[in-house]
Amino acid sequence: MDVTGTLIAAGVIGGVGILVGLLLGKAGKVFKVEENETETAVREVLPGNNCGACGYPGCDGLAKAIAEGQAPTNACPVGGAAVAEKVAAIMGGGAEQPAERMVAFVHCGGDCDKAKDVYQYVGPEVCSIAINTPGGGPKACAFGCLGYGECASVCEFGAISMVDGIAVVDPELCVACGKCVSTCPRHLIGLVPASKEHHIRCSSKDKGLDVKKACSVGCLACTMCVKQCPVDAIEMHDNLPVIDYEKCVNCGACAKKCPAKTISE
Repeated sequence: MDVTGTLIAAGVIGGVGILVGLLLGKAGKVFKVEENETETAVREVLPGNNCGACGYPGCDGLAKAIAEGQAPTNACPVGGAAVAEKVAAIMGGGAEQPAERMVAFVHCGGDCDKAKDVYQYVGPEVCSIAINTPGGGPKACAFGCLGYGECASVCEFGAISMVDGIAVVDPELCVACGKCVSTCPRHLIGLVPASKEHHIRCSSKDKGLDVKKACSVGCLACTMCVKQCPVDAIEMHDNLPVIDYEKCVNCGACAKKCPAKTISE
């Protein structure tokens, strides 16, 4: 290629480059997303766990919702009161009254000593796989914790431990993100008020002798707890007591009278 051809080619390439640069610059101005300074400031004080416990898609989603007035300043359960105060200051108001703190609770007390196995399970130690084996797993109770810790594996805060074959939640570490709740294939985990002391450690819908054969701490559906509650905070549903936490006064009468010791004290 002669010198003239080389110069022409270089000129064409240079011209195309300049044109593309101009077009990109113009597009950048046309499609520029204006930065919301309030949203950015809120995002900077959020903890950055992106756990979804607030109900929004990560901390970015929550920051946007707060900045637009669609979420309260105390919506981040991980940050707690300290973060809520910082967010409130950014939003130009006082911290909103914190909602009742919730924690996860495993509605099963059937550990290795209390719940019986009917066969030895051989396979991947994953709850969502083991539940597809005969009887829904090796435990005699078809409603109890399988004990393979799938809930613990998804907890980003180290709030769940496997103790003697069942999942146990540390309420001090739990932020109520709900990942364990949605992960448990037996649906044994629920969110309960942290201020309440008594919870039903059973999910079996069987009753009486059938429960006793499978687990020594299973609910017998005797309704003793219902009769003992002085504020009518307990009702029976599907052979299980259900506590109305809005009525519960933490008196402990239900736990004291439970013959199977199914209610936590």
